[in-house]
Order: sequence, then C-alpha cells, then structure tokens
Amino acid sequence: MDNKYKLILILILILSSIFTTRFSAQISNSNCSDPNAHQFDFWIGSWDLTWTDSEGNLQHGSNTIEYLFDGCVIQENFNGMPSISLVGKSWSVFNSKTKKWRQTWVDNNGGYLDFTGGMIDDKMILSRTINGDSGKEMQQRMVWYNISENELMWNWEKSFDKGKTWKTMWKINYKRITK
Repeated sequence: MDNKYKLILILILILSSIFTTRFSAQISNSNCSDPNAHQFDFWIGSWDLTWTDSEGNLQHGSNTIEYLFDGCVIQENFNGMPSISLVGKSWSVFNSKTKKWRQTWVDNNGGYLDFTGGMIDDKMILSRTINGDSGKEMQQRMVWYNISENELMWNWEKSFDKGKTWKTMWKINYKRITK
C-alpha cells in the first residue's frame, strides 16, 4: 500500500475515533446529566409491599429497584409472591429531548407494557393508551404518590373517558427495607 493511502487511512481512523467519542459523550451526557433524570431517585432501594385483595385480605410482595448503566437506567424487580404469582421487571429511562420518562414492563405471564410520563405535582405518573378487551380505547397509568424517604403509595389505574375519571385497580403501600 502506498504511503499516501496509509496516511489517508490513518487520518480517517483518527477522525472516526474522535467523532465516535464526542458523539457517544453527547448522547450519554444529554439524557443522564439532565436534573430531571433523577426524578425517580425516591424509588431506588428494596421495598416491602402490602395491598388488600378484592376480599379484603392483606397481601404481601417485594420490589427492588436499582440503577444500571452508570445510573442511566432504572431496573425494577417485582415479586408478588407469596400472595400472587406475578413476577416482573421494568426498565425506566429519561429522554432529555422530550423531558419524559419511558418505562417498559415484562412479566412471567407474558405481559409487555410501555409507558411514558413524569413528575406532576409531587406525583410520578406514567401512562399509556391501548384498545381494551371490548376494542374501546382505554388509558392505563401508574401513579407514585405520598412519597417520603421510607414510604410511598402506588396505584394502577384505568380510564375509559380519555383520562377525565380514573378507577383504581390496584393500590400498593411501599415500605422501605434498604436504600
């Protein structure tokens, strides 16, 4: 290979490396360094969960939430046992361009749910719109509220009137075990 071509190849490799390094830094810094990317910090830790079933019986489960990938992703590890056989995981990320959180949930029943949202008046609200079993449009949302250092409430809610009214389907009390 001619020295001229070797020099051009080396120059291309150097420029490519510089561009890749700068581009990667811009991507990771823009989403993860945004102050809003810490709105879910309250949720990080291990939690004891309690809720009341439809017959009024107290039920128990657990949830462990942790940071992954240099704090840019939040992973949830939900376990409804011994009360229910629901086990699932979610991954949440903040998008600095849209100023919204995105969360994806999967579980041992083959469930897959995707949500977007953020903090509104001291509540974390993530929602989605789907076609319900009847084919009618339905909104679903999760609401984290009454948030303190060692306790919070979480609701699973649905609406058939474009969010004008909401029906709570599941209400869970979180009590912190560890941070």
